Order: sequence, then C-alpha cells, then structure tokens
Amino acid sequence: MDLLMSLMLVTVYRADALLMESRQVIGLAAAFLAAMLAAQLGWHGTDRILAWRQRSED
Repeated sequence: MDLLMSLMLVTVYRADALLMESRQVIGLAAAFLAAMLAAQLGWHGTDRILAWRQRSED
C-alpha cells in the first residue's frame, strides 16, 4: 500500500512540475501569437485607412 501511495504521489508531483515548466512555454507562445495578430491587424488597418484617404482625395 505504501508503494502504491508513493507512486501516486510521485506521479502527481511530476505532473505538477511539468505543468509549471510548460506554463512559461505556453505563455511565450501565446505572447508571440498575440504580437503576430496585432501586427497583422495594424498592417491591415493602416492599409484600409490609406485606401480610404486616397479615395477621399480623388
């Protein structure tokens, strides 16, 4: 019984440590994705504003 409990405890501890380490990687990937989406939105928005201004000048 002690062996089973210790195996369960080790498994839970390792899973917790793995989640703690992967949080940083997941956060970094999410930040990179958010930056890419913001850049794309900024590029698209600027392009639309320039097209709108050119139409109003014509």
